[in-house]
Amino acid sequence: MRKSIFYSISVLLFVFPLLFLVYKSFFGVWRWGSPVPVEPELRAWKVLMNEGGFLDSIGTSIWIATVVLAINFLIGITSGKVLALSTFRGKSTVEALLMLPLFLPVLVVAVGLQITFIRYGLADHWTGVALVHLVPTIPYSIKIFKTGYERIGTKLIEQSALLGGRALQRFYYIEMPMLLPSIRSVLFLTIVISLSQYVLTAIIGGGNVVTLSMVYYPFTDTADEAVMAAFSIVFALIPIMMYIIFEGCLKFILPYGHLRGRRKR
Repeated sequence: MRKSIFYSISVLLFVFPLLFLVYKSFFGVWRWGSPVPVEPELRAWKVLMNEGGFLDSIGTSIWIATVVLAINFLIGITSGKVLALSTFRGKSTVEALLMLPLFLPVLVVAVGLQITFIRYGLADHWTGVALVHLVPTIPYSIKIFKTGYERIGTKLIEQSALLGGRALQRFYYIEMPMLLPSIRSVLFLTIVISLSQYVLTAIIGGGNVVTLSMVYYPFTDTADEAVMAAFSIVFALIPIMMYIIFEGCLKFILPYGHLRGRRKR
């Protein structure tokens, strides 16, 4: 019964809106009194494909999101582990400072960082855009991995250390498989946040770094809802496809085979 309710709500909130966007992108918007469109047309998709820099912006967005994701994993796992399993003076203050970017206006952060990035030659370059995308993503990653390590606890890690397991072995065979829910959450959340950054990308990129959001948001002023629907589909499919690809990579990286063998024994 609960599964049926869950699937029904999921279809209503997630699947139906996506299907509605697909319909609008091919059939346009039906208005009362006008003939109901019965033949699909590719006009909206042609407008989208003819938009200058559209395909290049997708590649740039995916590259930046991948770099941001890798840095989020590195900083999130290390910081989350320290905050969850270690005790030191000022721990709550450090954690509050790490969460501070979530409470600051994005425009203030972007303008302040732009001055620093100009000095170091990072402005108007994808490297600076990737670094500034860490501001709205790192706090979430640290919090999620902190929760993951709190769920693991110290007992398993200490037992493996007593048995002679090295730090990398403990991380690969124990921590990574048990952090899988946290890894998945950070994976999807980071990609979505990075792809949707318009203000940070516009200020730091200076118009030289054109991501999908830079191409997308000017279209919000158009009255052509079919084009907007097509654009929204692309925007929604990119994080989903990236998530599926990275999820497939995780199946080869994580030691599932080793764990199954040990369980059978």
